[in-house]
Amino acid sequence: QVQLVESGGGLVQAGGSLRLSCAASISISSINAMGWYRQAPGNQREMVATITRSGRTNFQANYADSVKGRFTISRDNAKNTVYLQMNSLKPEDTAVYYCWLYYLSNYWGQGTQVTVSS
Repeated sequence: QVQLVESGGGLVQAGGSLRLSCAASISISSINAMGWYRQAPGNQREMVATITRSGRTNFQANYADSVKGRFTISRDNAKNTVYLQMNSLKPEDTAVYYCWLYYLSNYWGQGTQVTVSS
């Protein structure tokens, strides 16, 4: 059973930054797809950023249009952790952020709350 544990959420003012971390219970070196999704109250869960393998050692990042240029996804295989650096945060970024990975099935973390005040 794969477990994902997120951390780093919290309350921040508009324009501020947060870094989310997601630690996996398995080695992620062979995981081809990982990422972050978010869900705001009353909304469906939406993709924020994913990082997928594009070659033996290369990875490609993909972002939702709403976060391009502000958020950066990265992974540290040695630490089995994926990160989401969020800069220039806006009130509309307020949501529960979920870590995701695909390994024969979809796995989700428990979510971490991000609240951006105006």
